Amino acid sequence: MYPIVIQKQIENPVNPVFANHETFHPRFGWLKKGFDAANKNPGIFLQDDAPVHLGVGKNMVRAIRYWCSAFKIIDKNNYPTTFGEKLLGNNGWDSYLEDPASLWLLHWNLLKPTCEAAAWYYIFNIFRDLEFTKEDILTGLKDYIRNFNKNIAESSFVKDVNCILRMYATQDLIRDNTPIEDSIDCPFNELGLIRHFGKNYQFKIGAKANLPVQVIVATCLKYASWVSQGRETINIPSLLYDEGSPGMVFKLTENTLCEAIETVAKEFDAIILSDTAGLIQLSFTDEPKILAEKILEQYYHS
Repeated sequence: MYPIVIQKQIENPVNPVFANHETFHPRFGWLKKGFDAANKNPGIFLQDDAPVHLGVGKNMVRAIRYWCSAFKIIDKNNYPTTFGEKLLGNNGWDSYLEDPASLWLLHWNLLKPTCEAAAWYYIFNIFRDLEFTKEDILTGLKDYIRNFNKNIAESSFVKDVNCILRMYATQDLIRDNTPIEDSIDCPFNELGLIRHFGKNYQFKIGAKANLPVQVIVATCLKYASWVSQGRETINIPSLLYDEGSPGMVFKLTENTLCEAIETVAKEFDAIILSDTAGLIQLSFTDEPKILAEKILEQYYHS
């Protein structure tokens, strides 16, 4: 179980919405398809002929719109966001999401404030068990939902939990030794964040082979810009264990985090990993948001 570290609270980190995905997890090609369609015509999702233009069913149109908004590649009015343009635009970092780094950035973007996927936020940031069953998540989620003083149908958060596990869990093999179909059709399985064995699930903690150090450090700097405003340091325990931190979102260990910072610091003089009286800190001499963008630009253009 993760320790809990007291942090400066992020204002309004979650919008308590549930089951807006129409039971569909994000599928290969959906985010690019939705982004491009919205870029050409922000009203596309409300048109009667949207299923024809997008090549999917009516419920899937609503799901694509939801996921594009939840991942913050389009805004509430269906216009491309700055992040969406940088990642998926015609000259974007990775327009067709061929690099797993982009999936990690999208995973981060889904959970960052304001998160439009409350059950996802709960499971990755509030729920602290490392090994669990679906029932464990549902029990904890019921308690979490009470914080919002909203009457949420149990069927809604059951749909969310099922969607999360399809989206992230590396599935067991079925009888004929072929993977479950849903797991093949979700790119976020590639992240390997959750293992599934029998009735149990387990977070994979520590290094991830396809998670670049640049993404780890860039998200640390973005997080620091939210919770360490005006300061040029943030301590490693906060980056590991605080709600909404890269350590929680990516399920990192201290060694993984510190090694990532040390590696990136060799390329960027503005980044320093310091140890003062036993307190390990990330220090930065540039504005953290700008520095984070520089790191990502260098990564994608190298």
